[in-house]
Amino acid sequence: MVGGGREVVSAIKRLVEGDFLGRPGVVGVDVGEKVVGGRGTGVPAVVVFVREKRDSAQFTIPSEVLGVPTDVVEDTFYPHHTLASPEGVSGAERHDVLAGGIGIGPSRAVRFVPPDVPEADDYLVAGTLGALVTPRNRRRTMALTAFHVACVDDAWAVGDPMVHPSRVDGGHPYRDQIGVLARAALAGSVDAAAILLTTPKVRAEVFGVGPVAGRGKAKIGQRVRKRGRTTALTEGVIASTEATITLDFGAGLGVRTLRDQIRVEGPFADHGDSGAVLLDDDNRVVGLYCGGSDKRGFANPIADVLDQLDVDLIAQPST
Repeated sequence: MVGGGREVVSAIKRLVEGDFLGRPGVVGVDVGEKVVGGRGTGVPAVVVFVREKRDSAQFTIPSEVLGVPTDVVEDTFYPHHTLASPEGVSGAERHDVLAGGIGIGPSRAVRFVPPDVPEADDYLVAGTLGALVTPRNRRRTMALTAFHVACVDDAWAVGDPMVHPSRVDGGHPYRDQIGVLARAALAGSVDAAAILLTTPKVRAEVFGVGPVAGRGKAKIGQRVRKRGRTTALTEGVIASTEATITLDFGAGLGVRTLRDQIRVEGPFADHGDSGAVLLDDDNRVVGLYCGGSDKRGFANPIADVLDQLDVDLIAQPST
C-alpha cells in the first residue's frame, strides 16, 4: 500500500476511473474503505461499483492499482424520478404554499419505450421540488429540481409547464400549473433544472425541516437530511464527495456520467425523490439529490448546481 492516505487514493481514482467505467458492468468509481467479509478494514481503497459481482467486470478489475487496493461492490444506480401511465395516477399531498420537499412534475406526458419501461406508452413523470432559487441577474422566484424530473427527455423546451401535485399524483395538467421550465443543465457534476414559478404563494423552507439557511459544503462524515416526494424525511451520513457514477436517463438522453457526486450510504431515497435538496444540521443546502439504489444515494454538489443554472438559493433571514 502506498503512503499518503485518502489524498493519494483520490488521485489514483481520478487516474483510473475512465478506464474502469469503460469496462463491462461498471457503474461507478469512488474512494472508500476496503471491506473484507462484510467488515471495514480502515484501509482507503478505490471502490468500483458493478451491476453484478459475477459480471466479467469483477475479473477485469485488478486487486490493486499502483499499490492502492480496490474494492468491488455490487449495486446498480437509477435516476430517481418516478413514472406512471395516465391510467395509474393516484392522489397525493397537495400544498397551497410551495416549498421544498413536495411532489412536482411536467404537465406533458413523455413517450417511453422498452427497455426503459415494460411496454411502449406515454408516461407521466414525478419528482421533488428541492428549494427556491432566484436568477443572479434579476429578482424572480424559481424552484430547483433535477433535470430528469423537469426535462425528462430530449424533447424538452423552455416554457414547458410544470404542475403540483404531479400528474402521477393526480394533478391536473392545466388547473394545477405552478410555473414553466426556465433553465436546465445535464453535464459534468450537474443534473438540475429551475422552474419559473407563476404563483406568489411560496416559502423558503423545506417541509418538515424548516427554513433554508443558505448553502454549505458537503463534508465526509457529515449528517444530512432530505425531504422527498416518495420517502418523505430521511437522514444519512456523507461517505464521499468524489463519486463518479453513470446513470441511464433513457428517452433519447442515454447513459451519462456524473462526476464529484456526494455519496450517502444506507437507504436514503427512492424513485420520486430526485430534485430534493440535502441539508446539513444548520439547514444549509449542500446537495441536489439525483439517484442511486436502495443501498445508497447520490447528489450533485450545490455550488456546481447554482453556478450551472446561474441562480442563488433563496434563504429565510435569521431572526
